[in-house]
Amino acid sequence: MADTNRGVVYQAPGEVTVEDLDFPKLELAEQDGRKLQHGAILKVLATNICGSDQHMVRGRTTAPAGLTLGHEITGEVIETGRDVEFIKEGDLVSVPFNIACGRCRNCKERHTGVCENVNRERPGAAYGYVDMGGWHGGQARYAVVPYADFNLLKFPGDRDTVMAKLPDLAMLSDIFPTGYHGAYTAGVTTGSTVYVAGAGPVGLACATACLLLGAAVVIVGDMNEQRLAQARGFGCETIDLSQHGDVGEQIEQILGVPEVDASVDCVGFEARGQGHEGAQKEQPATVLNTLMEVTRAAGGIGIPGLYVTGDPGAADENARVGQLGLRIGTGWAKSEYFVTGQCPVMSYNRQLMMAILYDRVQIAKNVNATVIPLEEAPEGYAEFDRGAARKYILDPHGALADAA
Repeated sequence: MADTNRGVVYQAPGEVTVEDLDFPKLELAEQDGRKLQHGAILKVLATNICGSDQHMVRGRTTAPAGLTLGHEITGEVIETGRDVEFIKEGDLVSVPFNIACGRCRNCKERHTGVCENVNRERPGAAYGYVDMGGWHGGQARYAVVPYADFNLLKFPGDRDTVMAKLPDLAMLSDIFPTGYHGAYTAGVTTGSTVYVAGAGPVGLACATACLLLGAAVVIVGDMNEQRLAQARGFGCETIDLSQHGDVGEQIEQILGVPEVDASVDCVGFEARGQGHEGAQKEQPATVLNTLMEVTRAAGGIGIPGLYVTGDPGAADENARVGQLGLRIGTGWAKSEYFVTGQCPVMSYNRQLMMAILYDRVQIAKNVNATVIPLEEAPEGYAEFDRGAARKYILDPHGALADAA
């Protein structure tokens, strides 16, 4: 290939740079040169900055310096391995952030977030993420995807139609399915009342999914007024948690009762307390304990928010190993159920793609998708860390700008 590769590299807490990278090969150097004849090389057309990436960049994981970031990838196939039968060069595709083999028991049962064959350390893998198998990240000009026939979702129709909707379709790699997974597993359905904790991109995607699923009322809680305004912009009720510590009381003002049918944690392990004083310090169990309080008896709680087993920046020794102060007795007494873990993207991405292509949803607008060049990734990370009410899409080849 005559073209060069560049990508976003984690250097140290608070520091990312855009560096020259090796051009991808159909092999995995980190796994003793393992050949990927079942893989494909993509020209990356869109790749997003995710809140999960931000946890690493803040130094809240054990991510090593030199890691190429990025697990939200949309691209064009430019090369396929010998064993790829159905994906062809020129196909425009979405890449689920879960890396899955399609052959193991978990994959066959559609639990693609915990594939048994793509990470030597434990089930489950992802691109450019700490402890997730050593796969190169996709915040780059080019990227390699294994098991291409199984993993890649090909976009139907003509290229111009796909390119026109690329900002929306770029959300299929992670946040839209993840938000939908949180809502769906919590039992959101026609007429539901729902509380979504967190108005970051995943929270806004989840709120969008709740409405798509037919929820009657979606209430979003956050401490960032710009993000709450974004939620109100597409029909959600909101609670400013920096001002109001009692979530049940605020829900009662909206619904007339202090509880909802279902709730979703879109915050994760860097949660802060609520109210004027609580917002000043981390309280990682706050969201989960609150959701148990405000969800009705026999209701569901979806937990797509990230929780980790190792957090070197945690506020206390227990939290550093993922041990949180959950009031599990509350949930037990109310017969609530919980669904945790990575979203199995392939369980949802095709249906959500169709909703996008046929104008049933405007996910890019709802999460305030903002396109920036790959070279401006460090500025995007810094702005996102400061609480920008945006979902940053990196445009490595200018394809999004050209389409616009």
